[in-house]
Amino acid sequence: MSLPPDAGRFGLSAPEPLSGTEACTTPMSVHSDPADWPAPVPALARPLGADADAAPTLAELTTLRVGGPVGGYVEARTEAELIDAVRQADAAGTPLLVIGGGSNILGADAGFDGMVVRDARQEVNLSADDRCGGVEFTATAGTTWDDLVREAIANQWGGFAPLSGIPGTVGAAPVQNIGAYGAEVAELLASVRAWDRVAGRPVHLPLARLHLSYRDSALKRSLSDAAIGGGRTWGPTGRWVVLAVTFAVRSASLSAPIAYAQLADILGVEVGERVDARAVREAVLELRRSKGMVLDGADHDTWSAGSFFTNPILTPAQADALPDDAPRFPVTDHSRAVAGTRQAPVVEGLVKTSAAWLIDHAGFGKGFALPTAGAEPTASLSTKHVLALTNRGHARAADLTGLRDAVVTGVRERFGVTLVPEPVHVGF
Repeated sequence: MSLPPDAGRFGLSAPEPLSGTEACTTPMSVHSDPADWPAPVPALARPLGADADAAPTLAELTTLRVGGPVGGYVEARTEAELIDAVRQADAAGTPLLVIGGGSNILGADAGFDGMVVRDARQEVNLSADDRCGGVEFTATAGTTWDDLVREAIANQWGGFAPLSGIPGTVGAAPVQNIGAYGAEVAELLASVRAWDRVAGRPVHLPLARLHLSYRDSALKRSLSDAAIGGGRTWGPTGRWVVLAVTFAVRSASLSAPIAYAQLADILGVEVGERVDARAVREAVLELRRSKGMVLDGADHDTWSAGSFFTNPILTPAQADALPDDAPRFPVTDHSRAVAGTRQAPVVEGLVKTSAAWLIDHAGFGKGFALPTAGAEPTASLSTKHVLALTNRGHARAADLTGLRDAVVTGVRERFGVTLVPEPVHVGF
């Protein structure tokens, strides 16, 4: 990681009072050694560099561990290599899948007759760090997300701790606007550098152009919305291929105010309190493990794509039609939040409910599986959390899509709400 010329001054916990320009240029981060970062957790379905010259299957590339062969496979080690792979595929009319950790993909049994590209760059570069302006840094798209979280916590780059343990890479973070436990990446992100497949050149996309909302963005919508995609739809990778993401945050050793009641309970604090960011990470990982949301090859509950369905966003009339005890939450715009200063404002006229509650109350409990000829199911809902569809060790994509369809149909018939899958379906 590259650092500013005065990096030797990092780590001052109680600097002498300064004024004027000198005060504003005082760096506030902690220049930590990677050995001092919080402990890592598994975050990628397939390690980079593992038989990089052989084309793997979608099953080998994804955390759901299903899917057939791919047409070609490239691990790009420079931005130029990444762009060249995308340009060659587009010029040849070859379907393209740019993949990170493989944690948000359901691959078809027939495979994907196209080019799969991974960004192998793992780089984080600090560009600004001062008392007045905060901290700004850029991570390449291939950087493992949880490694960035670990580095951010160790260096006191605020706001990342609730997003601990999410598998995948930085490039996917703005596409999905990843979030957990009351936080979203929209609160941390400043801009994206991307390859525009329509314009044929790199572009700078500031936060306002990304149109981030709950598990959505212009980047994601370009997959299926021709108006955003420049007059066409793009398939499993959209119009913009993320090259790097720039974050702008405040320096802080404490977390942002805890916004999630379950997390506050584990920490033993009230909602709204701030605690040490490392403690928040450990509590988040404890919660995620209890739900099978931290990758573990020995635990089939983690052979999943995480939360398979997004929480439905409803009109007030639709929300009123649900049973009285159904959860109802405000919809908030995290792209307008300022960590520690301004909470995400409420979006009027929309109500969020819980997909997990709908699934459970439609009769699909933990471990639910469709009847099979064998003694054991090949696919089921997680035994820890009904929102995850899991591969019990020998599932095919058809087993998971059958379970998906049964849950969607059951919830729609019971509550009149159609659940929307979160993973990208590849090869279908």
